[in-house]
Amino acid sequence: MKDLFIKYRLVIKFILTFLLVYGFLSFAYNYYLDASKGGYYYPDYITNLVANQSKNLLENIGYATQVIPHPDEPSMKLILEGKYLARVIEGCNGMSVIVLFVSFIIAFSGKLKTTILYLLSGSVLLYVVNLLRIVILSVGLYHYPWRKEELHTVIFPAIIYGMVFLLWMFWVNRFSNINK
Repeated sequence: MKDLFIKYRLVIKFILTFLLVYGFLSFAYNYYLDASKGGYYYPDYITNLVANQSKNLLENIGYATQVIPHPDEPSMKLILEGKYLARVIEGCNGMSVIVLFVSFIIAFSGKLKTTILYLLSGSVLLYVVNLLRIVILSVGLYHYPWRKEELHTVIFPAIIYGMVFLLWMFWVNRFSNINK
């Protein structure tokens, strides 16, 4: 048993670090969501911000867009050219993907400064890609409503999770301590 532990100590360290960081960040994020209930920004600040930034991007490319609080559920209604297309819910704000990304990078950490810079730049990149994903999804739903299932459940998750995977692979092969 001791030999197995020694042989796989790096794998065990990665798994434990990942689970601890992911658990802590998930707990903190859920605490934030609970604390946001009934606040000024509906349904929470980050989801509200993502919905409004998506609206601004859509307006910048020429679409008349509205974002209003959904009366029946904690989400923002996205209305494009007068047509209610989508809800921006907490799961659309990209934070759970960023938590997953951060947990992995910390579990495979490298030099402190490099790790912090990569965490910040990768998180910003994921946030921006998520905004673009919402914008492209909205335009796609407006022009191709019959492709709703393919757009929402296949193509657009592939964009955000594909980006996370590429960032992970770049990190592991370029900066993590695993190469040493």
